[in-house]
Amino acid sequence: MNNAVLYGFTVLIWGTTWFAIKLQLGVVAPEASIVYRFALAALILLGWCAARRLRIRFSAREHGFAALLGLLLFSLNYVLFYIATESVTSGLVAVSFSLMILFNVLFGALCLGSAVRPRVVAGGLVGVVGIALIYWPELAGVGGGHATVAGLALCVLGTLSASLGNIVSARNQVAGMPVMQTNAVAMAYGAAFTAIMAVARGQSFGFDWSLAYVGSLLYLSLFGSIVAFGCYLTLLGRIGADRAAYANILHPVVALGVSTALEGFGWSWPALLGLALVVAGNFFVLSRARVAPAARATG
Repeated sequence: MNNAVLYGFTVLIWGTTWFAIKLQLGVVAPEASIVYRFALAALILLGWCAARRLRIRFSAREHGFAALLGLLLFSLNYVLFYIATESVTSGLVAVSFSLMILFNVLFGALCLGSAVRPRVVAGGLVGVVGIALIYWPELAGVGGGHATVAGLALCVLGTLSASLGNIVSARNQVAGMPVMQTNAVAMAYGAAFTAIMAVARGQSFGFDWSLAYVGSLLYLSLFGSIVAFGCYLTLLGRIGADRAAYANILHPVVALGVSTALEGFGWSWPALLGLALVVAGNFFVLSRARVAPAARATG
């Protein structure tokens, strides 16, 4: 599967998971829903790997890195964002999460020795400004109370966790750990870590057997977790954590497209300008700088 297809699947699926997550809220505690989502995804993915006779055995060291990936990318960041949404708007969540591209540039340079690509940084900044304009009506109405500040801090911590998870995945791929098998084990660890957090916070593990909840759980497990993370982390290994992270700026725009169709979201002029900036930033990030041909030797 080529990079454009991987990128497209990632953006489109994650753009629709925002609506599916809304169907999860209400009856079941958010942490419990995260446990169900990644536990089910891990079971399906482990079964798929076993059916295809793919290597699932890992060394103790490899299990350690799979567990770290599970904690950072499939557990802690989700818990932090779910808690944050109790006190901040979806606009602040989207803007905070769009910062991942800049965090990936920083952590990629510090942890992996990756080069800092100016086009990626510039495109990332343009995209973040675009997301802020799209959500400007929400952002303009945000107060500066302690709850908002605390919620914003949790959003930033959640983004940091996800970004570090990206870096761990890149490290694992360089070390030869296969993406899908590693994701299967990491998701199982992520579900276990989230279950521990839920118990520590006194959350119950009820279940909602409604069609909306079960359907959204299946969609989030199969497509939002197995397919989207498989595509995204494969892409990350191919083009770098910095460039792949722009998908996290694009998918909130797709989410608003879904909201336009299903919930009547209205696009203002600032939002349209923001959309244009997001598209422009995407071009900067994914395009390659032209390199002048070397001068032909003479003499």
